[in-house]
Formats: sequence, structure tokens, C-alpha cells
Amino acid sequence: MADQLPQTIRDALQKRALEALDHWPVRAHEPLLMKYRENAVFRITLEDGQFAALRLHRPGYHDETSLCSELQFMSALKLGGLDVPSPVPTSDGQSLARLPANRHFPEQHVDVVSWIEGVPLGQSGTPLAHSADMQAEIFFSVGEGMATMHELADSWEPPERFRRPAWDAEGLLGEKPLWGRFWDCRGLPSDSIAALSALRNELHQALAAISPGDLDYGLIHADLVRENIFLTENEGNVAFIDFDDAGHGFRLFDLATTLLKNRSEPAYPAIEKALISGYRSRRALSDAALASLPLFMVLRNLTYIGWLAERPEIPGAAERLSRYIAESLEMARKLKAAA
Repeated sequence: MADQLPQTIRDALQKRALEALDHWPVRAHEPLLMKYRENAVFRITLEDGQFAALRLHRPGYHDETSLCSELQFMSALKLGGLDVPSPVPTSDGQSLARLPANRHFPEQHVDVVSWIEGVPLGQSGTPLAHSADMQAEIFFSVGEGMATMHELADSWEPPERFRRPAWDAEGLLGEKPLWGRFWDCRGLPSDSIAALSALRNELHQALAAISPGDLDYGLIHADLVRENIFLTENEGNVAFIDFDDAGHGFRLFDLATTLLKNRSEPAYPAIEKALISGYRSRRALSDAALASLPLFMVLRNLTYIGWLAERPEIPGAAERLSRYIAESLEMARKLKAAA
């Protein structure tokens, strides 16, 4: 997505990244824009020659307390042995730096995290390149890693000022969902507004009807899509990056997020089976809980509607918005028919 940005935006981001580098001990090196989504992510070279990722955070998305909490969560997971990035402190030992407003940007925060060597599992919308057997192995490892992450989260005691978003019923279906009002946002035709509003009410009831004991809840990654799962040469072969949306939520939401963009893969049944088997090899996951997985896949798909509606500058946003609306309503119809 970064290479599709207009050159004027790329130039402004590059200057902003150079400004941010004044806060870290780095080599004289041009920041390389790697990703532009919630954050603008650059690869930089630290003073010791190691690569790292500099993240210009989207202004207004998370405040300083929430950003520090994200880094604390990542540090805890890293300490527990999970392959995730770890914070790189500024020259004066801080977790974050604050950049003042200028004519291109409002005030925003920036941080640096360690570089993960590897390649993304894939890219959304592009078929997976691995053989069916390899896909099963990879997703088994992803399931293991996800379960380990949830175990580490449950055994960790967050610091007193820890604050992250909640992917609970309110965060998904309330009046102010974390990723926007999917039933009432820019670019929606009137028939979609009516259908999505009705669906929101149905999902509220379906979620409320689930026995609380069947829904494991705690800290989650919340965005384990292909681009945030890296294949590495380390033991276990997978690493997780981009904890920008990590917070409190239903553990099924993590499973649903990983599976959602793979539904069109020919080997999808094997992918789903491998992910669940890998998860169960490290952590309990009951059949009663799994019965709600299709519901959470609908909930996950709906979040992208609100997210895209608030970011019309993203290339292809209008087309993708229409696709997510159609997919969500179709998934909901199947969910209702199976009930």
C-alpha cells in the first residue's frame, strides 16, 4: 500500500521520519517506507548496525498512555519467549517521542521497535503461494503461537496505568465501535444502511445469548492478518508483528481475524483445522466455544466497513467497501440459515 501513495505524501512522510530520527541513536541512513496503514512504518538502521522499525503513529488514534501500554504488552510477550518486536528506547531512555505539529502533520507520537527478520505469510487478496501441506504446517504454528500469546497474556500482570481498547460487545457493536459505525458511515447506500442496522441488532442478540463461560476473554492481538504474521528461520517459524490494535477482547476474535481473509483459499478447510489444532495443542478451546467462530467472523468482517469508510484516501477504498458490505451480508445469511 505504501508504494501506491502519491509522491507528495511520500515526501512529507520521509521528512517526518527524518525529524523523528533525531530522538534515536542511528546511522546516517535514509528511512525506507515499508507500510502505510494506521501507522507509517519505516525501516531504519540503528547505531549498532541492526535494522529496526520506526513507526509514525496515526494522529488521534491512540494517546500516549495507550501507546506505552502497547509497548509494555509486547515487552511482556517477548520476555515470555514469543517472537515479537521489542521496544527500542530513545537516546534519553523514553519509550516514545512526541513530534510537534507542522504544516503537513498535527502533533503525533513516534516509536521504534526491533526488526523481525522474515517474510509476511502473504498479502490480502493474493492467493497463498505455499503448497497445501505447507499451509497446514504454517497455520498449525500460527495456532500454537496464538495460544502461547493468550497464555502469556493471562499470566502477566499489566502495570497500573495500562490501558488498551476493548474489543467487547460495545467495541464491536456499540454506539461508538472501535473501527467506526459500520451501519452508519460515509459511502453507504440506503439499502445497505437498513440491512446493516438490522444485522447489528441481530448480532447484539446472538452475542448476548452465548454463555459467558464459552467465551474466553483477555488480551488479544486483534489484527493477526497475513501481513502481520511473519515466517522466520527461528524455531517455530512464525512471528507476530503490529500490535497497534491489541487490547482486551474475545480470544475467538483472534482466530476469526486470521481465518477471515483465507476463506477463498482452496485449502481453507485444512487451514482452519490446522489453526485450531495448533491452538488446542497449547491451550484449551472447547467445541462450545468453536460453535461461535462463524459469528465472530461476521463481526470481524463488519469492522472493515467502518475502518474503510473513515479512510477514503486509501487506494481502492470505495470498491473494497462495497465488497465488505456484500460479504458481511452474505456471511450473515449463512449464519442465520445454519442456526
